[in-house]
Amino acid sequence: MPANEKELNCYLLDQLELIERIEIIAQNSNSDEVLKQLALEKKFVERKLYQKPPLINNEQ
Repeated sequence: MPANEKELNCYLLDQLELIERIEIIAQNSNSDEVLKQLALEKKFVERKLYQKPPLINNEQ
């Protein structure tokens, strides 16, 4: 479990990077269903990464 927001953001950015790598392979092999699922997964990760207010309240 991530200890703080910075660690969580790093985890989510790693997920986005992995999705983007898989997208490149899927585009080269014309895998439309895979590309659709990857777009959905990317949307879910970005929703967590860029949400307002942040996941963790740093004001204490």
